[in-house]
Amino acid sequence: MSNDQYYDSKPWESHYRAARSEAGNSTASQHKHDNLPALIQAASQTYSDHLAFTTCMPNGMNGRLTYAEVDEMSDAFAVYLRECIKLEAGTRVAVQMPNCLTLPVVAFGILKAGCILVNVNPLYTKREMEHQFNDSGAQALVIVDMFVDKLEAILAKTAIKQVVITSVAQWFPPVVRGVLKAVLKYWNRAIPRHQVNADDINTALKKGREAQAQASLDVRQYWEHLTRSDTALLQYTGGTTGVSKGAELTHGNLISNLEQVDSVVQGHIEPGKECILTALPMYHIFAFTVNLLAFYHKGAHNILVPSPRPIQNCQRAFDNYPISAISGVNTLYNALLNEEWFTVYPPKTMKVAMAGGTALHQAVAERWRTIVGSPISEGYGLTETAPVICFNPIGQERPNSIGIPAPDTEVRIVDEQGATVPVGDPGEIIVRGPQVMKGYWNRPQDTADSVRDGWFYTGDIGVMTEDGHFSIVDRKKDMILVSGFNVYPNEIEDCIARIPQVQESAVIGVADDQTGEAVQAFVVLREEGITERDIIAHCKQELAAYKVPRKVVFWDELPKTPVGKVLRKEVRAAVIKQ
Repeated sequence: MSNDQYYDSKPWESHYRAARSEAGNSTASQHKHDNLPALIQAASQTYSDHLAFTTCMPNGMNGRLTYAEVDEMSDAFAVYLRECIKLEAGTRVAVQMPNCLTLPVVAFGILKAGCILVNVNPLYTKREMEHQFNDSGAQALVIVDMFVDKLEAILAKTAIKQVVITSVAQWFPPVVRGVLKAVLKYWNRAIPRHQVNADDINTALKKGREAQAQASLDVRQYWEHLTRSDTALLQYTGGTTGVSKGAELTHGNLISNLEQVDSVVQGHIEPGKECILTALPMYHIFAFTVNLLAFYHKGAHNILVPSPRPIQNCQRAFDNYPISAISGVNTLYNALLNEEWFTVYPPKTMKVAMAGGTALHQAVAERWRTIVGSPISEGYGLTETAPVICFNPIGQERPNSIGIPAPDTEVRIVDEQGATVPVGDPGEIIVRGPQVMKGYWNRPQDTADSVRDGWFYTGDIGVMTEDGHFSIVDRKKDMILVSGFNVYPNEIEDCIARIPQVQESAVIGVADDQTGEAVQAFVVLREEGITERDIIAHCKQELAAYKVPRKVVFWDELPKTPVGKVLRKEVRAAVIKQ
């Protein structure tokens, strides 16, 4: 059998039948909805009296909204966009805020208005904000009050004609909201003064409600015509490898991925009865699709943590709510497992943890299962794929594996010429499926470079086993070439993570006269008492000689994205400056 024929046989499909014997089929479940507003409205009506979102602050103060309230408020915001500030269907509306009650309301309202949502990282600099606003052509912006000063400096350089301002404490009980806003404004000095002409979110909703009542508007008229091929979201890549690009994701991309997520959690998630912790930012595609959309569709109670850093910010959420599900990246799980309050009193209600965004270290996965007692299922995906590509069936997790392709998804491993490689050989992961983006917004050449003959080239290096499981070797751009040998940082970082005194590490290649590149590790310790020599000796026992770090440098912390991915690019830049 040729390499192509073996991939065409889809050896992973046998695992669907094993994992989903009760379902009786091997494809993703099919929703009847043609667009996201229809799906959102259906969930809102089904679970109308259930709690939908609770924002939990580090001190335990909180605010909450029911499904019915989210539905009514997002309808009002949709009318505000279309009737009060006169946006047309397809207009881009940017949202820039951390996890808080306003985010689902305005995100759903934008979609219900037939507009296109643009998620913006609230930690962006003025330069990054200006780029994304202008690249997307956003005409309206909803922003949290803590970052309005950055907006004030660049607003005139953009096409934004209407700004709406909100607060992390929005819709908290009045007394609690007053205390929090006073602390943020006067004690923490986190809310700057500004001269931006804007509506606050309550004013925007009031205007929307009044316009809806005066015209007897049915909000469905804005979205009933939308199909799965229409664009719903511009989700910008992190920009860690160059200028940030907007992945154009359709209603169909996102709904298809929800259908595929259903197949992952089937039998483990009980509709209307789950409580999920959202510590990852919902402006990131992982939390946006899985935590916000998929669990809203399932009727879950979503506990929002505005910032999980320091990790103690999550403690009250675990103390006060029966958390049954969580999504996170390796650094989040590792941080929790290093907290005494978490390990001594692990959440007894936890049913499943989902890992993605970056490689889940085996040492972290093993500690999670031992301490928490719940499965931790690693998956794999990208912004451009809405995001899920592969997953480990819950309860059948395989160490150091991203699992099997999601239903209706094809994955191949190819060489530099695009030819499939033999099973077990490393190569670039390419993917084809209903979740793959329409393209990069207004970047036809970038789209053509990444999507060829219907296949999206991920830039990740992986391998496939005989039975259709995949594993990530590393990012193509992060590969280190030592004397002609390919060295992948993930493997070395996973090895170092097995040392009990190590908190985390980053491995990069540095120039070397003899070998071309040499391996160098940057390590953050959990506790003192271990030396560079100890780490190198440990690696020598576990790795081939050319993979062993030539040098180990101890740092107090590593640079990371807001999601928690270690930024090797910034580590390399710091080394070059030395």
